[in-house]
Amino acid sequence: MPREITVTSILNKTKRRDSWFLDDYTVNLYSSCSFNCLYCYIRGSKYGTNLEQSLSVKVNALELLDKQLAVRAKKKQYGIIVLSSATDPYLQIEKKLELTREALKIILKHRFPVHIITKSDLVARDFDILSDIDEAAILPEDLATPLGRGVILSFSFSTIDDAVGSIFEPGATKPSLRLKTVQKALNHGFLTGISMMPLLPFISDTTAHLSLLFTTFQKLNVNYVLPATITLFGNGKADSKTLVLGAIKKHYPELEARYKKYFAHGSEMPHYYRDAFYKKMKEMCLQFDVKDSIL
Repeated sequence: MPREITVTSILNKTKRRDSWFLDDYTVNLYSSCSFNCLYCYIRGSKYGTNLEQSLSVKVNALELLDKQLAVRAKKKQYGIIVLSSATDPYLQIEKKLELTREALKIILKHRFPVHIITKSDLVARDFDILSDIDEAAILPEDLATPLGRGVILSFSFSTIDDAVGSIFEPGATKPSLRLKTVQKALNHGFLTGISMMPLLPFISDTTAHLSLLFTTFQKLNVNYVLPATITLFGNGKADSKTLVLGAIKKHYPELEARYKKYFAHGSEMPHYYRDAFYKKMKEMCLQFDVKDSIL
């Protein structure tokens, strides 16, 4: 069972809104993550090799959220709340605890807009509350016209191949099930897109896999895609670079030398790779007529 912790604040005001995710605030009801994605940026000695073992529940989160949103609403400081920035809002434990569902009720009460970022199909459970938020939310003035609605749903994919997903994101909902939930969200009329973060070099960013990704998302008629390449940190046994390189050695030995070379002295792929990557993404978005931003 996850540890129970108390916190002094749950609603975090961002220094400035990110142009990709449109986050004015972030809320993380859980600490650490049972999805255990090898490439996750929160990895490190603080949480250990298995993120699920360090999972914590913020037991006073709902009380704090209600108080903090009441203050912001009174001052008319409305803005988009991202659930979640440092973990997934729909971990397996959420089925039992329903912290995210109760938080959404509080967000609806105070009429704040939300952006859900998830790898889970459990979000479909809360489509009823999200529909109400979509209609009732008060948007920041600068987003009222270009956005015009209170809910954004971004489903995160590093691949749509279940076998690849089981290697790099072993605790997450299978990509195939995620895709079905994307379709459900679109059928419900939500503003729904794909966070392709991170794509895996020479695995899910190949021409063949990219064509499969974009063809799939085009058929679903998603509203946008947000592609990004991978960043790997640290050399400790619990760090993302160590874990991903270990998975490459085990499952893709033919790629091991390339990965070691690219990440030998830094956390990112080389500039020339990144430049070519984002150029390719722009070209594919144009080819498949898919937006590469929410707005």
